[in-house]
Amino acid sequence: MKYLTPSLRGAAEAIQTKTLFFLDCRASLAMTFRMMCLLVLLTPTASFAQYNPVPVSTDDVVIFAGGCFWCMESEFEDLKGVSDVTSGYAGGDGPKPTYEQVSGGNSGFIESVAITYDPSLVTYQQLLDIFWSNVDPFDAEGQFCDKGSQYTAAIFVKTPEEEKAAKASLAAVEKKHGKKVATKILPQTTFYDAEDHHQDYAKNNSVRYNLYKNGCGRPARLKKLQSR
Repeated sequence: MKYLTPSLRGAAEAIQTKTLFFLDCRASLAMTFRMMCLLVLLTPTASFAQYNPVPVSTDDVVIFAGGCFWCMESEFEDLKGVSDVTSGYAGGDGPKPTYEQVSGGNSGFIESVAITYDPSLVTYQQLLDIFWSNVDPFDAEGQFCDKGSQYTAAIFVKTPEEEKAAKASLAAVEKKHGKKVATKILPQTTFYDAEDHHQDYAKNNSVRYNLYKNGCGRPARLKKLQSR
């Protein structure tokens, strides 16, 4: 720049200074970007999960049969820890049956209820206790006024732990009453929901439900069994 006039030399020096400043800025920005990328890569994945937790369901399902599913459904619906009780059919090995097919007695299915519950709020043993208090364990022909294999009292088990608990509860009932129990313990198979008008029947049709339940002799027989 020694051959430039003073004014041109000043302009050139200004341009050179701005260029150097621009290059320094680019270098600083590039370094900052690289540091941010490195931090992202080094940050454990778990730290992001705390901001977007994935809910994990701990609910379990148990299937009981105790005669008319309307009556069994109503005994579990308002229990703390139970989120759903569905009337349906279990124990058969064919396609989904209709109510008419099951009530005919030749489908191989049994009127049952599927109970969805939280084991941290209500235990499997507690559910077993409620089951036994709502069946006639000595009726080998059905339950109360409803007779036939489709009304068999049964506990469906899906794990060795459930089977062990179910058998122990059955033995306790036999010991208490001093006689053999007819209630069955069966391997859990496919459960099919019953038709919509059978769901929540006690709540939706309380008058007809109570007429049926009392007319069938269920409350009187259960009271007699529990007084022993």
